[in-house]
Amino acid sequence: MLWKGRRQSGNIEDMRGSGGGFSGGGMRFPGGGFPGGGRRGGGLSLGGLIVVGLVLWFLGINPLVLLDGNMGEASYGGGSTAIERPRGGEPDEMRDFVATVLGDTEDTWAEIFKADGKRYKATPLVLFSGQIRSACGFASAASGPFYCPGDGKIYIDLAFYDELRQTFGAPGDFAQAYVIAHEVGHHVQDLLGVLPAFNERRQSLGKAQANALSVRVELQADCYAGVWGHYAEQKGLLERGDLEEALNAATQIGDDAIQKRTQGYVVPESFNHGSSAARKRWFKIGFDTGDTESCDTFSSARL
Repeated sequence: MLWKGRRQSGNIEDMRGSGGGFSGGGMRFPGGGFPGGGRRGGGLSLGGLIVVGLVLWFLGINPLVLLDGNMGEASYGGGSTAIERPRGGEPDEMRDFVATVLGDTEDTWAEIFKADGKRYKATPLVLFSGQIRSACGFASAASGPFYCPGDGKIYIDLAFYDELRQTFGAPGDFAQAYVIAHEVGHHVQDLLGVLPAFNERRQSLGKAQANALSVRVELQADCYAGVWGHYAEQKGLLERGDLEEALNAATQIGDDAIQKRTQGYVVPESFNHGSSAARKRWFKIGFDTGDTESCDTFSSARL
């Protein structure tokens, strides 16, 4: 992806190393217990927490709920694995990359909203290391990247990208950009009233129904990410293989792929983000059309 030298968003809140994070490499839950599983000896590394958080998130368990209130009793080992902010004006390429991608999503969505007679309100993106408190509650690296409707901000620990590449087999800068664009897609849904309607409706739904509706919400965010990718390609920002990077990332983090990797079998009724095929398909729909109207996952009979 040709991103260097382009406008960077001014909506980056860099909280790495600000005191809201931790620098411990090892970590244990109170009593040595492990949420959602058996007891384990020793600590759980930051990288392990990210993987666990992704698995919990994709299986329908909100890691924010599991972790909130427990961290005060957590113990920390030595050796930092968190990505800290460079000191003394040192280059920070990952921050620059995130700020550039966010800036381009701002430009793209501002034009799309303007064409529809609306005004796009940009979302801040918070970089943190280890842990942070958002309006949606306590968050750690285990939460993975997320959008919080409570404060309208995106949160990401950049260590997630190491796990995306190493554990999930989804390398590449456009795969990383897809992650940001997906969370921006949730912000767009928030501005359009989709997220508020979903959060209100799911209160009266059973778990299976809420999961099914959640899948449609997530696939629409994938489609919106594809819409942004469409315009990025039109601007000449994509290089050979970039689209394949994003499609591979969508495939690797599908609910079925996650379940096969972690438990060896698939439980479709527990999906809340969508299958690999569905995530790949809806990103490609947005990418091919560049049309938000094509992203109506709620009316579509086929996911």
